[in-house]
Amino acid sequence: MSIPRVVVLASGTGSLLQALIDESSNLNIDIAALISDGEVAACDRARAAGIRVVVHEMQSNRNTWNAGLLKILHDLKPDLIVSAGFMKILDSELVAEFSGRIINTHPALLPDFPGAHAVRDALSAGVRVTGSTIHFVDAGVDTGPVIAQHEIEIRESDSEESLHERIKVEERKLLISVVRDLTQGKVRLVNGEVVKA
Repeated sequence: MSIPRVVVLASGTGSLLQALIDESSNLNIDIAALISDGEVAACDRARAAGIRVVVHEMQSNRNTWNAGLLKILHDLKPDLIVSAGFMKILDSELVAEFSGRIINTHPALLPDFPGAHAVRDALSAGVRVTGSTIHFVDAGVDTGPVIAQHEIEIRESDSEESLHERIKVEERKLLISVVRDLTQGKVRLVNGEVVKA
């Protein structure tokens, strides 16, 4: 059986990418490439690990950008695409083509607090518990079927930064666990539902 090819999408520091790099031999995965929408710290992490980096910067024509990303992914032939802090919404055609093979990490307990400011929104709402979610990507924004979640208690002393850092620690662990289950066939998407072996 061939080693699963994983492509990571990232727009930031790449801490989730680093977690996958650090565990790649234990997970028995090949991180085939990092795709980013700019020259960010995640690119440096990938290059340091000998991973191919593709910088696909946003263009004035979004359709052209979407088509370019789809072509890049076709060429890479991934078994799994991990959106790890990628701050661009994926085109519905791309999502449909790779359905069941794209996962996203989100720093809240979906369906609560979707969108780009989940940690801030949880604090503003005054909830006592938030956390991290990993879900399959669908055509909506943070609306895909949930694979796994981990709860984090919000402390009275928490700032947006301190809470986000604690979420990230658990998010990395959760991602490793989910990637292991997916690449070993223990979790899959069937007719829009998460099925666990």
